[in-house]
Amino acid sequence: MTVFDTLRAVGITAKITFPTFADGLTNSLSPDDVDARLRWWGQNMLRRAGAEIHVRGLENVPDGEPLVVMSNHRSYYDVPSVYCAVPGRIRMVAKKELFRVPLFGSAMLAAGFIKVDRGKREKAIESLRASKDLLQGGTRVWIAPEGTRSKTGRLGEFKSGGFHIALDANARILPMTITGTEQLLAPDSLIVSPGARVEITLLPPIDAPSYGQARRKELMRDVRDVIASSLGER
Repeated sequence: MTVFDTLRAVGITAKITFPTFADGLTNSLSPDDVDARLRWWGQNMLRRAGAEIHVRGLENVPDGEPLVVMSNHRSYYDVPSVYCAVPGRIRMVAKKELFRVPLFGSAMLAAGFIKVDRGKREKAIESLRASKDLLQGGTRVWIAPEGTRSKTGRLGEFKSGGFHIALDANARILPMTITGTEQLLAPDSLIVSPGARVEITLLPPIDAPSYGQARRKELMRDVRDVIASSLGER
């Protein structure tokens, strides 16, 4: 467990942050460029951390279908893991604080990531609209419905934002579980611990539109139950 491993992770992130920021300024950034950089970033983040990634359930991901991907959240390493595991174009919904980081935040916006301000209803609605536009354009949207990393490893309560996104865009939800990333980087640490087995399970999609807004809370419960069951928490 060394500071060097953490600095190496920062360096890998910088390698895609700077060109993405620059391309965004000149309006020369294509979605394909972003896809390639995110895949490269995810693979190198895990490889440099000495992690083994094992993905199950790829047969549950329909080709070309825009989906709202929902997972548990244990570590910052969940993010590169998602870009290694989920096929197709995918962008994430992230808290507003990340977009305040110099260069990094601007690069996230240029790449098409969605900023959510949970404290302001009007801003939250804007993020919902942006997510709907991405989904209608064929992009998958990943969100961690717990809203923050679990401190205990156990699945927390779900917030409703991602479910509004799925229902508003008439998109199905792809539940997913992630384990092992907390061994790489604990939620209360900035030090990477190399060598871990990261396991990702992609579960069968849930037809959110069939629930409708009237049954949103039931949808939230069902998605959480599926993820909790896969994590062995039921």
